[in-house]
Amino acid sequence: MELLKILWDPNPEIFRIGQLSVRWYGLFWALSFYIGYEIISRIYKRDGVSRKEVDKLFIYMAIGSILGARLGHCFFYDFNYYMSNPAEILMIWRGGLASHGGAIGIVLALYYFRKKASSKSYLWVLDRVVIPVALAAFFIRMGNLMNSEIYGHATSLNWGFIFPGEENPKHPTQIYEGLGYILVFATLLILYLKKGKKLPDGFITGLFAILLFTVRFLVEFVKEPQNSFDVSVIQTLGINMGQILSIPAIIAGILILRYSFKKRSENINKPSKV
Repeated sequence: MELLKILWDPNPEIFRIGQLSVRWYGLFWALSFYIGYEIISRIYKRDGVSRKEVDKLFIYMAIGSILGARLGHCFFYDFNYYMSNPAEILMIWRGGLASHGGAIGIVLALYYFRKKASSKSYLWVLDRVVIPVALAAFFIRMGNLMNSEIYGHATSLNWGFIFPGEENPKHPTQIYEGLGYILVFATLLILYLKKGKKLPDGFITGLFAILLFTVRFLVEFVKEPQNSFDVSVIQTLGINMGQILSIPAIIAGILILRYSFKKRSENINKPSKV
């Protein structure tokens, strides 16, 4: 039986005007911020928090995610090259963003946001922010798909994609991850809408970290190494850099869940003042 071959060779550019080009990746990145802003705005309105606070929140998030994603790529995946060519760290238009770095950047940015501009606790803010972040992860993987990058090993499955420059069908790992992230987003959103006010602060954040980075960890098993550094890591440890970075995120999620339940138990058992 002949395999179904999906020839995948889209133009990563939507259109070009002179030297200016608009790419699918950039469009999906922008969509993640726009839709994320709308979701957070509605969540904050539902919780009785001012829209002005949402505007400040997204300034912090935008700066944190972009800086974190760029620095994460430079330090986690090609450290020696960028240390030899530090000026290229600023050349973000050449590509090179790491989702783990973006996550770290958002976590740090929200810490400063909480100190400077938020009326809520740090975990309360994180619980709301991670919901659209899971959706943003989906959009970013769709951008990778349109760039024909970050795909998987060769496969005999009928849905394998033949990417540009490849002769054999490969796992479309961008789609695998994207579908996983959509499920994480839907789970968190439904949980917030149905149980949000009853859940202890940190519960949604902890669940997000466990679910999202478990998806990432599992998909990495069928993903091609991204560069020579990734190859050396796999040869040494048996797992790649994406998996190594996912493990502490999953552990952090478990610890946050434990902390959130502990705090709720303490509040329930705290003697009331007469």
